Amino acid sequence: MTGAPTAAEVRVLVVEDDAGHRELLQQELSDAGYPVTAATSAEEALALLGERSFALVVSDLRLPGADGFTVLQATRALVPAPGFIMLTGFGTIDQAVSALKAGADDFLTKPVDLEHLRLAVQRVLQTRQLRAEVQQYREVLGDRGFHGMQGRSPAMLRLFDLIRRIAPSDGSVLITGESGTGKELAARALHEESPRADGPFVALNCAGIPESLLESELLGHAAGAFSGARGARKGLFLEADTGTLFLDEIGEMPASMQTKLLRLLQDGQVRPVGANAEVATDVRIVAATHRDVTELMADGRFREDLFFRLETFRIEVPPLRERGEDIARLLDIFLRRHALEHGLPVRRLEPDALRRLLGYRFPGNVRELAGLVERAATLARDAVIRLEDLPDRVRGDPSVQDPAAVGPGGGDRCDEDWETLEELENRYIRQVLAFTGGNKQRAARILGIGRKTIYRKLDGEV
Repeated sequence: MTGAPTAAEVRVLVVEDDAGHRELLQQELSDAGYPVTAATSAEEALALLGERSFALVVSDLRLPGADGFTVLQATRALVPAPGFIMLTGFGTIDQAVSALKAGADDFLTKPVDLEHLRLAVQRVLQTRQLRAEVQQYREVLGDRGFHGMQGRSPAMLRLFDLIRRIAPSDGSVLITGESGTGKELAARALHEESPRADGPFVALNCAGIPESLLESELLGHAAGAFSGARGARKGLFLEADTGTLFLDEIGEMPASMQTKLLRLLQDGQVRPVGANAEVATDVRIVAATHRDVTELMADGRFREDLFFRLETFRIEVPPLRERGEDIARLLDIFLRRHALEHGLPVRRLEPDALRRLLGYRFPGNVRELAGLVERAATLARDAVIRLEDLPDRVRGDPSVQDPAAVGPGGGDRCDEDWETLEELENRYIRQVLAFTGGNKQRAARILGIGRKTIYRKLDGEV
């Protein structure tokens, strides 16, 4: 994986009370191209660690007041933890072993050999980068959520529970929801949770096949059934035998094919185009649409009897705007996936950009969010995604609420439906915490409050 940070992007904290030695370390590391911040005590170092991020800490063991082990313990609690090199003028084997056991990456004695220091810094930073990349691979490749569906919001947990309860049945399922919500993922999860999981999962977008070809695509055809049909072809119903056939955008299916589908669901028999005999099938049908099926039936564009046959079970996939804290989690996942796919460091969002995204309504749902991350991470000039990297519709959307969308209904909501300011504030804190992976120090920086305030606001939730 490429894209390791350059020396200029790696900030080093030097903690040393001896002025001459401190200046020597600063000069040496600055000459090597590293931005350096200096502290003269453990207390000053802890304050700096709480204010900004460092890739490496080089600290003396003997300091006025608290010692270097105190600084080491503080760095180990950070996420991600900086590299750490301990220095001492009183080096002993016991001290070295204690420092390494406590989490230090290296241990050097004073006076420090400058060439040795440069090599140690390079090695620690390279090791830290490698660990970060390995962790990134593990998180991205291993974080499949619920069969590829990500979410911890109440709406998604209810969806996962419903899928688990419906899966053992063979009854047809109708999945509804707005475009981009992940209806095919829900269908795949249903298949993978079912006894048919070892069978095939076959998907067809009914809106993407011309009417003249749809019947042959679904039912197959015999050799010579029509011009160009030189050989027999197995249709998708037979390809999905013992498994699941997913019919996406079922609302776009032509009326003539709706009739054939209804008969097939009733009889369980497929007759390929041009064939003389029917073939028995064992297929579970899962259909999906983003259209209002009630309106389609009222307009005569969808058969009521087919609707009732398909809707043995019904699953509604919630829109992203109703999924609260899932937006922050998805942002983090998509940013890490983009970095992994393109061999780049993980981009981070500046607070203004994060607030705008957390408040955006996402009419295109998860699909839109994934596209926004791809665009912003690509356009970002450095490791930070800024407000100007977001599209105009996000930056200037007048419907953006800060920090959480008001939800469906807008001005039609009753007084008691509105959140209190305290509830809204606490929900935003939880969203930012979800985005930072529970890193309260980073969340506090984004929110502009102290870590103690986060604990107080959420009263033991974190």
